[in-house]
Amino acid sequence: MNILGIDFEEWFHPQLIQNIVKNEQKSFRVVRGIDKILNFLSKHDTFATFFVVGEIIQRYPEILDKIISNGHEIACHSMNHSRLDSLNSQQFSYELLEFAKLTENRSKGFRAPTFSLNDKSSWAIDVLEKFHYLYDSSIVPAKSSLYGNPNASVEPYKISSKSLYGNDENGKIIEFPLMVTKLFGKRFPAGGGFFLRTLPFSITKKAIKEYEKMKIPSTFYIHSWELTPEHMPRIKLPRKAGFVTYHNLESVMNRMDELLSHFQFTSFERYIQKNI
Repeated sequence: MNILGIDFEEWFHPQLIQNIVKNEQKSFRVVRGIDKILNFLSKHDTFATFFVVGEIIQRYPEILDKIISNGHEIACHSMNHSRLDSLNSQQFSYELLEFAKLTENRSKGFRAPTFSLNDKSSWAIDVLEKFHYLYDSSIVPAKSSLYGNPNASVEPYKISSKSLYGNDENGKIIEFPLMVTKLFGKRFPAGGGFFLRTLPFSITKKAIKEYEKMKIPSTFYIHSWELTPEHMPRIKLPRKAGFVTYHNLESVMNRMDELLSHFQFTSFERYIQKNI
């Protein structure tokens, strides 16, 4: 069984857009695609974990009930999609407290914006423990320009602030690292998002099969705006940022449709209940 997380965020939340868009331009649009996403998952009889940015729930509290009433899980993706390494422990604690109030303490999982859990933000694990979180999914066991550590474990492990990338028997939180693959002898991110849009689709499917052979879950992610490109405005970005953000967006639904048709996915919550 594989795990599906949907990073439910607005079009202006991605790091490559945040520094360019001014506050007065930040209209909420992607949230309109919630029914489309829920219907898509229902079509495939698939449950997912929605890592929601808190300010979306603040403005649209009905989103919470829609997700949960359809059998999916709510998890935390911060309040405003700020990188963990731009915060301190007090600020992060405040965010978790606000998210808990918004969701009535229903969140037991966390994913750092832009997978920004790293050596500079390792203190976040201690904060998650204080708030009784059960799992995290912020580690990518491969290096990209924005995140990742190629030395991290590829299978779920107990994480701690002293051991971010490998098992700590005393750890209280389960880490679910994102799926990777090997290309030219090196690890390469393959767990969704930009890499689903850019890698040859055969590589993505092969990676999932390899994880199934190893009997570990492939942890896969996709953004809400990738599933609803009709609500994603095309703004002028630097060339590289524009490529990463918009390349092949129109392919996502077809590729996800094929993945959910050929492989079994579930939410983190349901996976933990059945396997851990």
